[in-house]
Amino acid sequence: METLVLIHAFPLDRGMWQSQVEALADRFRVLTPDVFGFGDSPVPAGGWTMDSMAVELAAWLDSLGIRDKVILGGLSMGGYIALAFAKRFPERLRGLILADTRADADTPEARATRNETIDFVKANSAAVLIEKMLPKLLATNSPSEVARVKELASKQSVEGVVAALVALRDRPDSTAAMKAFKFPTLVIVGEHDAITPPALAEAMMAELPQGTLVTIPGAGHLANLEQPAAFAEAIRTWVMNAKIHES
Repeated sequence: METLVLIHAFPLDRGMWQSQVEALADRFRVLTPDVFGFGDSPVPAGGWTMDSMAVELAAWLDSLGIRDKVILGGLSMGGYIALAFAKRFPERLRGLILADTRADADTPEARATRNETIDFVKANSAAVLIEKMLPKLLATNSPSEVARVKELASKQSVEGVVAALVALRDRPDSTAAMKAFKFPTLVIVGEHDAITPPALAEAMMAELPQGTLVTIPGAGHLANLEQPAAFAEAIRTWVMNAKIHES
């Protein structure tokens, strides 16, 4: 059974993948680690970077005795970490999934917004931040989805959210590196993603030697939560069609 590792979005935790864990358990060993500072994972002294999280992820796989190549996926912030891992440990990947994310670094304007958000979180809480973010995260705003996102985000600490915002702000550009990826890559994007819209997914596709693009109808930025069945099926179909098991 192949190992599928899924890395969560900001400012949630591994719980966002519950539907995919259940839907894909018959086909994969699905692992969902918490990023530094979220869920049960502490914030390292001095903070963290996308690269240090990638190194920690490799060490975590080693601790589980996983030496074979894995399929690694991430959504939004998780996609940035997946890209960092792919650049540093390409030999450990059977395939890569980049969902509702982007390859380029923050612009000066985006970095300034991150700094403003850091100040906002320090003065408030993760629960208040998610209220501010919600309009851009979900396309449908169904009561159950809104409640689930609030539940996941409200559990996170101010310290963890701030450390992640610094890591997000300072992440490097990964666009050029994608040209060297020798493994199949699945790019997933919500049809109505307002944060990393379909145009950015298409831009990543232009850089990938073995890219497949899937747009999830009726989904926003958190496509796996809004359309869980379609998201899981996109992964299942891609693995079969791209012959990931043979790579």
